[in-house]
Amino acid sequence: MATDPSDEPRALRISTVEFVALVAWLMALNALAIDVMLPALDDIAADFALQDPNDRQLVVVAYVIGFGAPQLVWGPLSDRFGRRPILFAALIGYSAMGWLAGWVGSFEQLIAVRLFQGMFAAGARVVAIAVVRDVYAGRNMARIMSWIMTVFMAVPITAPMIGQAVLYIAPWPGLFMLLGGAGLVMLLWSALRLDETGERDPERSPGDGARGYLSLLRTRVSIGYTVAGGILFGALFAFIASAEQVFTEVFETGDRFVLWFAVIAAALAATNIVNARLVHRFGMRWLSHGALIGFTLLALIVLGLMQVVGQHFALFMPFMAAMFGLFGLIGANFNALAMEPFGRSAGTASAAYGFATTTASGLLGGIVGRAYDGSTLPLLAGFAALGLASLLAVLVTERGRLFVDP
Repeated sequence: MATDPSDEPRALRISTVEFVALVAWLMALNALAIDVMLPALDDIAADFALQDPNDRQLVVVAYVIGFGAPQLVWGPLSDRFGRRPILFAALIGYSAMGWLAGWVGSFEQLIAVRLFQGMFAAGARVVAIAVVRDVYAGRNMARIMSWIMTVFMAVPITAPMIGQAVLYIAPWPGLFMLLGGAGLVMLLWSALRLDETGERDPERSPGDGARGYLSLLRTRVSIGYTVAGGILFGALFAFIASAEQVFTEVFETGDRFVLWFAVIAAALAATNIVNARLVHRFGMRWLSHGALIGFTLLALIVLGLMQVVGQHFALFMPFMAAMFGLFGLIGANFNALAMEPFGRSAGTASAAYGFATTTASGLLGGIVGRAYDGSTLPLLAGFAALGLASLLAVLVTERGRLFVDP
């Protein structure tokens, strides 16, 4: 297939390797704020004497909900004022909320601070994706996003273990001090090494941003893959929200749950590498659609098996690793497909995709996570339902033609 000249990347002052690493770690601040908390949820619940054990999930869910809607503000701002000033404001707020969370006096205050931290993290995420779209397009964007996701996945793999290590030497507020420091490091790295990649448009008005969102809503491919991604990634957030309970209560793994969590995250990272190598050859649709079908079938199979033979860890883990491995062939491709029609308005497009996917996945994942009943069945049933719904959205978007990649 001939390469579209518009897909050729723009020149960068920094190397591609550093660009991938920088963007990946900007995105990873979000994963760090979620995953490093997982080993501490039980301690937080105990310290605040929570009556409902599922309330501990709010530490994750509040952050994810806060992360959603503000992206709609950050995106047009980054198109109007440039990527760098918006990124710097977001990183300063993220760090400040991290340090503040370590000093709260009640669970309600903690949830409020986490909500605000998610709001600031949204700005960093919007700019990170917009910067990628500023420089790359089409399959090149999908390839670079796969490499970014490979580096990014170092955080979900290691963050729970880092959190557990911190808890050995400090109480849970120390984890929030860690988040504050991580935001400061990324602020310095970005200020020193990341050039402005967007085209500032000071004449851009809020009405222009609204028209940009309307344009995305009228673009069948963009809205279709945004909806499909938001639905499917509800499975990821459901797993993150309930992972600590599933591993420690259902399978009684104790502190070792961070290792099993890392195995699942490593499977996702490995298939992102596979996607980066194969996307130019097979195309975004072939890879992501096949993986989505595989994810849904595996969810239905393991749900049936667990109902028949019972809750067995040796059965649960291979299926979970396989299902999340398939995410590596879906996420980067869905993102690139949704943003492909947008160039100068990459900030707005990134914001719309991020808002829809994180808000939908946060809410859907929260619903599935709250259904936890001491078994894996609600989680697995949620996976199957979300996979089927995402597949339906893709079928509608592509008018039933799943394996055509123009």
